[in-house]
Amino acid sequence: MPPSDRSHTTNRLRQERIARNWRQRDLAEQLGTTIVSVTRWERGIQQPSAYFRVKLCALFGKSAEELGLLARNPSSQRTVSQPPPLVSMPPLPVQIRFFLGRSRELAEVQRLLHASRLLTLTGIGGVGKTRLALRVAEEMAPTFADGACFVDLAPLSDPRLVANAIASALGVMEHPTEALSETLKRALARREVLLLLDNFEHVLKEAPLVSELLSTTSRLKVLVTSREPLRLVGEQEYLVPPLSLPEVETPSAQNLIQSEAGLFFVRCAQLVSPHFEVSEVTAPVIGRICTRLDGIPLALELAAARCKLFTPHALLERLEGTREVSPLRLLTARSRNVPSRQQTLYSSVAWSYTLLNEQEQRLLARLTVFRGGSTLKAIESICSEGLSLDVIDALSSLVDKHLVQQKEMPNGEPRFFMLEMIQEYARERLQTSGEEEPMRRRHASYFVELAERAESELRLAGFERWSGRLTQDLENLRTVLSWSLSGGNVELGIRLAGALCLFWYGNGHHMEGRRWTQQLFTRLNEVPLVYHPKLLLSAGHFAFLYDLDAAASLFRRVLEVASALGDRLQVAWALLFLGYTLFRDRTVAMPLVEESLTLFRELANPPGIAQALNIVGEIARYNNDDDQARQAYEACLALCQQTGEIRRIGLMYKNLTFLALHEGDAERARDLGRQGLQVARTMNHQLDQAKALVILAGALGALGQPKLATKLFGTSERALERLGAVTVPIPSDASEIAGMIATIRAHLDEATFQAAWTEGREMTLEQAMTQALDA
Repeated sequence: MPPSDRSHTTNRLRQERIARNWRQRDLAEQLGTTIVSVTRWERGIQQPSAYFRVKLCALFGKSAEELGLLARNPSSQRTVSQPPPLVSMPPLPVQIRFFLGRSRELAEVQRLLHASRLLTLTGIGGVGKTRLALRVAEEMAPTFADGACFVDLAPLSDPRLVANAIASALGVMEHPTEALSETLKRALARREVLLLLDNFEHVLKEAPLVSELLSTTSRLKVLVTSREPLRLVGEQEYLVPPLSLPEVETPSAQNLIQSEAGLFFVRCAQLVSPHFEVSEVTAPVIGRICTRLDGIPLALELAAARCKLFTPHALLERLEGTREVSPLRLLTARSRNVPSRQQTLYSSVAWSYTLLNEQEQRLLARLTVFRGGSTLKAIESICSEGLSLDVIDALSSLVDKHLVQQKEMPNGEPRFFMLEMIQEYARERLQTSGEEEPMRRRHASYFVELAERAESELRLAGFERWSGRLTQDLENLRTVLSWSLSGGNVELGIRLAGALCLFWYGNGHHMEGRRWTQQLFTRLNEVPLVYHPKLLLSAGHFAFLYDLDAAASLFRRVLEVASALGDRLQVAWALLFLGYTLFRDRTVAMPLVEESLTLFRELANPPGIAQALNIVGEIARYNNDDDQARQAYEACLALCQQTGEIRRIGLMYKNLTFLALHEGDAERARDLGRQGLQVARTMNHQLDQAKALVILAGALGALGQPKLATKLFGTSERALERLGAVTVPIPSDASEIAGMIATIRAHLDEATFQAAWTEGREMTLEQAMTQALDA
């Protein structure tokens, strides 16, 4: 909107409000919105939605044109001075289920969120906290310059992973030499974001992290859903009530539909039985069901799912006949101030469980070993033993009954989840069945074998596919590691940690991988010697980030153990990485790496050969032997093009670009830099894109385009800041990049250099890549 239009809107809305002697709060209450929305409308920062434009026109008796309520391009709402959005922040989850009523709660929550920077929606499980929070976030996201971000904490099994979940949702990469909380603070600085943290109740130990993030910037607001408050200073709590019940004890069909609970039940019933109708005979019965379940959405949904099999009368009879006692109910009863609806919700879940046949009950209980969902293949492998019913049939039945949810993943594969309240009940059944320990062992064995299969594929053409598969099962992998350390099988945990090393590295889980490896390292003597080399290699990799001497010591230990075992493959890896830790001393490092290369060739191991060739090149380049470096890099590139190891292909283009610049061949450097950037772009890996952009910028600067090169450096710097990934290159790369910047700076005056760098920082990564590739 042009400044004149904004001024017109500001003056007209404000004049009309003042003429009626209304405060902004009065106008907000009249419209059923928040003061922050009214303020943004009057200042011209945000245009009212079509719904509120109609209400404003009716309220003031003016046309939209007279009030200055003309539509404008939403993209113009953000000024250049405002910081760009966080990298890779996904849109809010789309609520597939319908959202009914809650108008009063929506207005109250928005009002409280305007006045408070930390608002926690509390209430029992299944009351609709998440649905309400998502709707609030959807409506308020446009009032935040950088929108809203949803973080699902339900799959987490360890409170220490809260920071990882937030970082993942925001697109922030973990930095190996910095606490992730500090990285998050830097990433959120000067951002204006609404952060929605869903299902906090089981990770309350990490509540102080929320305070730390809020202390970083005054423009951050946090909306939390939890069964209990976080108990932090400045926290505003809002208890989410159940859906409204029919106002009369024996409602008519009209009375029933006018209540939120009644309408919600009917709509849920119609989803499973399209011909379901409400009559004057069934309305009182449905009203009684709603009252019996206290208007709790989850309980109503579970009950309504049975309308495919039972009439409302039969449904009510079975529901009121449920009197099962369980440890969970007794635990609830110990709290004097627990509302009865919490026991009622438990009863509804228990009742749904009792309606299953024995085989379905066993499968539902067994499914609780999974965290963060599971694939059909995993369910069949882990849960099928001893079931007389086909697993697919039983699972389909559980999905139909809404006890298990099915979601389609980006790769098209279905994945199965359980609502937390249902999982809690089913977990009790597993604990009392005597099957918990064997099921957890089967679960652990399956994911250890999966990781060990993935390990070799991650070094070849299957990196993207297998990395994505392990990422989907990250919570299951964490569950296995945690179980192995807390009374489970340590051997399985050590095997898993050894197999996950490359996955942790390739996906930025450096801190987490180091923590698991260190914990299991202390238990290494409890397992056979054959499992020692891989865990020691993993420990050496993570030590490499912090202490080269410690890393060298670990790799020497691998060499000793692998030699004793006669494991030539692990001997080769130990020699290779030991040489890499000593790269500054070519006379010591190169013979070790060359010996490993010989072993890899004898073993016909392409990934090992490629890695060894790359490290030969690194040592040679660092020690100013470009001829040997080029031969090694080109041999590595040719091999990776055969095996499809795409990430190393991009790395070789980067290294060969350095060598081309050493020779003064800027055009070849540009072509190599472009190829490296295109590889990173194809993989959609933003950290690699930002790094490849720097390499191409150096080549373009050498070709006489210092201004464009400076902009690309600025874009890369800003992208890395947004990601929270302040990477520290190896010394040879650091000196190369410093030389590039010095070259372009020598061809620009200081004012032009600074202006171009600033312009680059305001470009998106995609815009910069397009300009770089078109140059």
